[in-house]
Amino acid sequence: MAAYWLSVVGVLVLCLLSILLAIYSGSSKGRAGALSGPVLPADDDNLLYRIDRVHMNAVEALTPFVVPAVLAMMVGVRPATLATLVWIHIAIRLIHLAVYLRGGNAAKGGSIRTILYVSGALVTIILIVVTTVAAI
Repeated sequence: MAAYWLSVVGVLVLCLLSILLAIYSGSSKGRAGALSGPVLPADDDNLLYRIDRVHMNAVEALTPFVVPAVLAMMVGVRPATLATLVWIHIAIRLIHLAVYLRGGNAAKGGSIRTILYVSGALVTIILIVVTTVAAI
């Protein structure tokens, strides 16, 4: 497992990011006097909504990426290949987070934010294919 240290650290970074975003979302809701749960209005112009959505996007992307990453280690995917995919995914998630939290036109659906989210999904699909090929 030592060969996978970069990937292990990357997976932990993704988990930590999700936790930090949960804290940020919860504390933002608390300061705004909002209840836990969905933020209304559900509008990309609403910062509180964007904070909540970026947290939920991170949570939604976490399991489908982390499970194949761990399986990749178990079936012997090359450490450099896995680490590259993990850190590309992290970079995409961080850029997505920055773009969405900043707001403006880039944060609206159908824009760069959507391209980044889809790019993260494609990296996850590539990871699943690489892991499947290594398992076979």
